[in-house]
Amino acid sequence: MIEQSTPLAIINGRVIDPASGIDELADVVIEDGYVTHLGAGASKVTPRATKINATGLIVSPGFVDLHTHLRTPGQEHKETIETGATAAAAGGFTTICQMPNTDPALDSQDRVEEAHKRASDSLIRVLTVGAITKERAGQELVSFDELANAGVVAFSDDGDFVEDMALMTDAYYRSAVLRIPISQHCESPALVDGGVVHHGTVATQLGVAGRPAEGEDTAVAREIALATLTGGHAHIQHVSTAGAVSLIRDAKERGVSITAEVTPHHLVLTDHALLDVEPSEPYNTNAKCNPPLREESDVAACVTGLVDGTIDAIATDHAPHSPQEKALSLVDAPAGMIGLETALPYVMRVINAGDIQLASAIERLTLGPVRAWHLDRQLTLPGLGTLGIGAPGDVALIDPDAKWLVGVDTLCSRSQNTPLLGQQVIGRVVATVASGVLVH
Repeated sequence: MIEQSTPLAIINGRVIDPASGIDELADVVIEDGYVTHLGAGASKVTPRATKINATGLIVSPGFVDLHTHLRTPGQEHKETIETGATAAAAGGFTTICQMPNTDPALDSQDRVEEAHKRASDSLIRVLTVGAITKERAGQELVSFDELANAGVVAFSDDGDFVEDMALMTDAYYRSAVLRIPISQHCESPALVDGGVVHHGTVATQLGVAGRPAEGEDTAVAREIALATLTGGHAHIQHVSTAGAVSLIRDAKERGVSITAEVTPHHLVLTDHALLDVEPSEPYNTNAKCNPPLREESDVAACVTGLVDGTIDAIATDHAPHSPQEKALSLVDAPAGMIGLETALPYVMRVINAGDIQLASAIERLTLGPVRAWHLDRQLTLPGLGTLGIGAPGDVALIDPDAKWLVGVDTLCSRSQNTPLLGQQVIGRVVATVASGVLVH
């Protein structure tokens, strides 16, 4: 990350720091990349500091994303580390975890170290998730020790559920020793292979095969069983079903080492977003994702799980795809949507609907993901995800009432595959500070 020694004072903003319970007008001072003051009187503390007037804005810790696809190496036409980091900064994210489904996969020490090298001068902090199996093929485990030495913060074959029970049992035992989580895309191939969208009335209307909720529920149940058996840490990616939320809640109550994330779009959209198109268009491939958008009852369950702490973090699953790829048929178009720049507008919909408190939502974007994966311990960065004294100087300045049009000219990502394209949304990050540097 870029470093800067000039002190920075963010003054007159509404500071919300979930870690300390602060929600009040205050100033934040950052020096040499770390928070040195939180409270009134920043001008007296550091009169020589560069000032950002945050009047009318919310001052939050920088957001942390456990699930970002940067497409480098191998698919730079969709996204690069540079464009992805720029999009992240525009969305208020100061720490992101790049997933290993690159080409080639991030499945060896050399490849992980090369990924770190490529990201070393990024605007923000870019961490790496290593693969569980070689080439993500589900046949042979990677060297967990080597990848841990290279600095991965989790293991995942993201996008591919590792079916082999014996293999995954071994994986959980190894990860438990290293105290690094296993992050699984939970959809059982036996139940969802060939499925295009959620198994329901929309799939029937569109004439395509569905991906039933039971595919997710059975996969989540297996991860819970393996975490219970081995003492390993199971992290469930992009939860989307009411059944999965219930299973995770029950496991947590029993003391199983399990955490979970939900995407912003699964907190708001249902599979009917696939039909939100112009009359001349049969469907909206930008609303195709895995796991698929589901039903109202699933959305409600995900929101409830986020509020009651069953779900620890909001994670974007930022999945860039080119317009040409998304212009293919619903069956052939790749699944996924961008999410770094649209995360806040989606979350603001949930807040404005009265379903979650602002401070709680910010916690799930900041401290929640840090605690889920113990990132502060793994990175030796005490205070990550907070604005406490000595914490990294990562800040998002939010205008919760700002209206803006999601369009090709307003997005920083190299791709624009979002069902919000062309829509006016509410809530925008107007400035982002990473390690004391104004990066957006």
